[in-house]
Amino acid sequence: MNAKIVVIKGDGIGPETVSEAMRALAVIGKRFGHTFQLQEYEAGGCAIAHSGSCLPDDTLAACLVADCVLFGAVGGPKWDSLPQHLVPERALLTMRDKMGLYANLRPIKMFPQLYHASPLLPQVAAQGIDLMLVRELTGGIYFGSHDIVLRGGQSVASDLMSYSESEIERIARTAFEMAKKRHGRVVSVDKSDVLSCSRLWKEVVHRIARDEYPSIQLTDMLADSIAMQLMRNPWQFDVVLTENMLGDVLSGEACMLTGSIGMIPSASLGDGTVGIYEPIHGSAPDIAGQNIANPIGAILSIAMMLRSSFGLLAEAEAIEAGVNRVLDDGYRTVDIMSAGCVPVSCSKMGELIAGAILSSQMYRKIARTLPQPSVQGSKKSKKAADFF
Repeated sequence: MNAKIVVIKGDGIGPETVSEAMRALAVIGKRFGHTFQLQEYEAGGCAIAHSGSCLPDDTLAACLVADCVLFGAVGGPKWDSLPQHLVPERALLTMRDKMGLYANLRPIKMFPQLYHASPLLPQVAAQGIDLMLVRELTGGIYFGSHDIVLRGGQSVASDLMSYSESEIERIARTAFEMAKKRHGRVVSVDKSDVLSCSRLWKEVVHRIARDEYPSIQLTDMLADSIAMQLMRNPWQFDVVLTENMLGDVLSGEACMLTGSIGMIPSASLGDGTVGIYEPIHGSAPDIAGQNIANPIGAILSIAMMLRSSFGLLAEAEAIEAGVNRVLDDGYRTVDIMSAGCVPVSCSKMGELIAGAILSSQMYRKIARTLPQPSVQGSKKSKKAADFF
């Protein structure tokens, strides 16, 4: 394997967590004999500071010819006052649009070692969470027209939400294909009680299910209802299909239920194998530069890349097994810390996981430099291939 990967570290904690993901990729290359050509470019707030644009032309051009993109995070309070078309977050929206990446996949998994970190009641968290959220990325209100006009002596704002049948069809097929690989169930989320877009969404999704995927069990659920059900019994869900804005909100809730948003990877994909892979944690400017961020979501994004874009299953499982071993042995960043475990920095967590990926001997060598946990993970991990 010889792959060209564009790396955009971005703002806030992005450079810290992505650096650890790059470390994991390097040891995968060493262990399995692959070559990954990493090319770093800027986007987001750091790019605005250097070039005046959140997405410089050379960055977009590189993304359009790369095999994949590894993305950190963008944004922060210092750029909030910019016009909407200039804010750092616009860079990611434009990349998804220009690269034709219309499907965002977020695997929402409860690590068995981290039940204690979930805000759910212990008896609810103990049931686990294992769902795939499939969110439409390039349509809806985020890509509609946005206006603020003076009317009757006051400002009036409007944002246009629209979806075409073809946009709904392709994301529905993505969700149904994912369900075929999992447990055969899809919950389609809408607000058809009030929105015309949702009524069309519901009609098209049902047509695709009836005509093309009769073996898949399809259920409709209103957005407010699923928000409640995620808190009540999240283990009931298999694949959750949403439009853009509802998926943005619900995926944040679902990810936090697993214990920390620092644990969750994501992939943005289109019709081919090219994708943007990123942790979902955001730029977190309040802890940037302190070396305390959780890099596991970024590292697991590499596993998603290896599996989904390059078909390297053993390599992806090696990363996931490395993460599980470190958690099993009781090493934690501050966001997932519990009694009896050993706190480690962002860079040390990355070093431990890289060591575990490379070899047991290397992992033990790194672990000997740290205090030993008095307890191990609350539950041992399953085999990585079963868990992910």
